[in-house]
Amino acid sequence: MDALMEPTLYTIKGMCILDNDGNRILAKYYDKNVFPTVKEQRAYEKNLFNKTHRADAEIIMLDGLTCVYKSNVDLFFYVMGSTQENELILLSVLNCLYDTIAMILKKNVEKRAVLENLDIVMLAFDEICDGGIILDADASSVVKRVDFRNDDIPIGEQTVAQVLQSAKEQLKWSLLK
Repeated sequence: MDALMEPTLYTIKGMCILDNDGNRILAKYYDKNVFPTVKEQRAYEKNLFNKTHRADAEIIMLDGLTCVYKSNVDLFFYVMGSTQENELILLSVLNCLYDTIAMILKKNVEKRAVLENLDIVMLAFDEICDGGIILDADASSVVKRVDFRNDDIPIGEQTVAQVLQSAKEQLKWSLLK
């Protein structure tokens, strides 16, 4: 390495969530030069899943990209960056993504819950990274910005469905304790 690289903002190439069959739940790619078409993105995701779904590691270099990943129940979370990107930065984005989703879903991180709250999960993706530039790596601050469902609505202003959902969640948490 004879020339030093110019300092840049920390960037990532993409983030995705796959189910336990390797199918895409949600994915965002920020570098159109790396994966210009959806077909190439899906092929990469399939290859990535095949290499990582049985592995016990949390980082892999695949097709010129550094990927950090985490699995939970029936979901796999991936953050991809260039080979020159700092792995700790990628890992902090991955942890932020996972922790944000865990907080939004009240620690119920599974495929069904993610699909039911896909709008908020998509908003979390956008709050963490915009155009490949990392905006935030603190899960609690991301949750404050994306969790627009206010649980403190007075009972007189809640719909019947909201009251039933709130009662169901309180009962579930009391049984789990």
